[in-house]
Order: sequence, then structure tokens, then C-alpha cells
Amino acid sequence: MTHHPDKVAAGLDRFLDEAIALRRDLHVHPELGYNEHRTSRIVADKLSSWGYEVATGIGGTGVVGTMQNGKGQKRLGIRADMDALPITETTGLSYASGTPGQMHACGHDGHTTILLNSARYLADTRDFTGTLNLIFQPAEEGGAGARRMIRDGLFERFPCDAVFGLHNWPGVATGQFGFISGPAMASVDKVTIRIVGKGGHGARPQETVDPVVASASLIMALQSIVARNIDPLDAAVITVGTIHAGIAPNVIPDSVELELTVRSFRANVREKIKQRITNLAKAQAQSYGATAEIDYPRGYPVLVNHPGETEFARQVAVTHFGEERVENNFRPISASEDFAFMLEALPGSYLFIGNGDSAPLHSSRYDFNDEIIAPASRYWVKLAEEYLAKNPS
Repeated sequence: MTHHPDKVAAGLDRFLDEAIALRRDLHVHPELGYNEHRTSRIVADKLSSWGYEVATGIGGTGVVGTMQNGKGQKRLGIRADMDALPITETTGLSYASGTPGQMHACGHDGHTTILLNSARYLADTRDFTGTLNLIFQPAEEGGAGARRMIRDGLFERFPCDAVFGLHNWPGVATGQFGFISGPAMASVDKVTIRIVGKGGHGARPQETVDPVVASASLIMALQSIVARNIDPLDAAVITVGTIHAGIAPNVIPDSVELELTVRSFRANVREKIKQRITNLAKAQAQSYGATAEIDYPRGYPVLVNHPGETEFARQVAVTHFGEERVENNFRPISASEDFAFMLEALPGSYLFIGNGDSAPLHSSRYDFNDEIIAPASRYWVKLAEEYLAKNPS
């Protein structure tokens, strides 16, 4: 089935050069979580100029643009993230980051541009009835900006029946769409374990309680959790990323500190892992005469896409882009995303669009593919027009 460009594609084409220029401008001026002051100002000014009611300062630097049209009762939320990462860019592009140590290495400059581009078209045509809430979120990269916006009254002030978001995905063909029903992205918890022993001279180990040996034993034991305590059909990751201990080869230190990242796709698996890490750390330490201190703050929860909304989102892509533009075997992703908090609060779905053969996300060589601005913008327009249909059934 061939899908010919329609009036939406033609309409969006008029704005494309401006959209690409905006994306590159945002790329030159990256801002870290809760410091997106310039980005927020640009977003708010553009939405206001197109006729949206604009609220700023939600959850810090968050912006929401609202447009009501007709008498429709349905209310749709679409979210884009705005923050950059503390990475030094090495792309050598003419529009590379102008801020040392900061760059848009995840494509949030692109996500913001896509939603603004769609917002402009929807304001022009108003081919929907109901309420459109466009959510521009700060601090996705570890700052839990979604949770902060929700706690700041996001969905009380701007009620939505469903909320959608998207992310570009390197390694998937440019403009191909990916949909995952159910658990789609992993929860993440960062764990710090301090093994406390009794330091001393490296030549007289019998007078010490060696925390290095205890931590080595623990590191190996931790590998048994996924292998032996978790259902083989459930995915989970336990990675010990840092080990800090000692200052000299002939000194046994008093303590060792380990930092772990823990990821899983089910809440019960997440709980089981926490329980096992805690118990193992204490028991392994004790078996060597040491003690374990465990700090286990919760990170982002599992991102769970709601089946009905995910099927709706997939059908929008099939209807307007063709079955061939939808990846059939798009698999769950072990990275984490704070849109999970929004999906805990409301029905909705988080979808993906291929960024082509680019460097991976969070790489200093990553660059958002401007070729996906047009199809992704058209996708949001079509999703909004169908969700807020003129003739709701």
C-alpha cells in the first residue's frame, strides 16, 4: 500500500527549514536539567505567538501549552523533554554545542523541535475538537522532571485522558516507528554498598578484617541473583560500575565502596532484587567479619505502555505511513526514562522513531537526525487529530 503525502505533510513542509534552524540553535545552546531557562523561554514565546495558553515554571522550568477547540470533551497530552547532558561534544559539526561540557547527546533538542513544529501546524489548522496539552518537560536525564511536574500539579491543572511521548532511536532506519505494549523500558536503581572492615598493614592481614576480600566475594555473589533468584523469562541487570578502596598496595583499607546500577522490567522483580542485594551484602560481609552499609535510593520505575493506547498509537502510524514503516520486532529497552511516572499517573504510550545510522545516545559523537523532524511532526499531528476527532465515535 503506497501512502502519498497529504495536506499535513505539505503544510508542515512550509515550516521545515525553520524547524531545522531551531533544532540546531537549541543544539548550540544546551542546558542541563532544571536550568533550561533559555529553552523554556523559546518554547513559551513560540506557543504564545501561535495562540496557545501558556503556563511556565511547572516543576521548575517546565512549560505547558494548552489549546481548546470546539466542544469536544476529550483531553490529550503530548510530552517532549528539553534537557541536555554533561558531556563534551566531539562531533565537529558547524552547530556543535557552544557550552563546554554540555551537549544534546540524547536528541531532546529534536524532541522539543518536533513537538513545537506540530504545535504550530495544529494551531494553524485547528482540525480537532477538545483540549490539547503540550508538555515540555525539564530534567529527564536523572532529575525526574516528570515526577516533579506531576507533584507540581501538572495533571490537576491540565487534565488529560491519555498522554504520549516519543524518543529517537539510533540503529533503527530513519523514520521507522517502534511500538512496545506493556513493559517497554527498565526501572533503574543506583545502589551504594560500603563494606566496613578493620584496616592495617598489608604484611599482617591476621590483624585486620579485609574489606577488599569481602567485597570481591560479594561482587561474585551478586552475579548469582539474576542467574538463580530471578525467573529466566524475566530480564534484569545488576552491574557493579565502581569500586573505591585503598591508597597503597601494602595497606589494607578500613572500607570499600561499591556502586551498582540495577535494572528490571517488573515491579516484583525490582523488589526481589533489592531484597537479595541487601541480604547478600550483609551476609557476605558478616562471613568475613565485616559489616555492610547499604544505600538504596529508588530511581525511575518501569515504563509500562498501556495496551489500548499503544495499539491506538500504532494504528496511527499504520494508517498514515503504511505497515512497512512500523518495526515489527521492536523489543523492550534496558535504558530508563522518567516518562514512566506519567504512565503511572495516566494511560498512554511511549513510542520510538528511528534516528538512522547515528552514534548511540549519550555518546559525544551523537547527532540528532534532522530528517526525522518532518515524519515525527506529521505523526504527532495525525495522532492529535485522530484522538481529538471532529466526529468522536
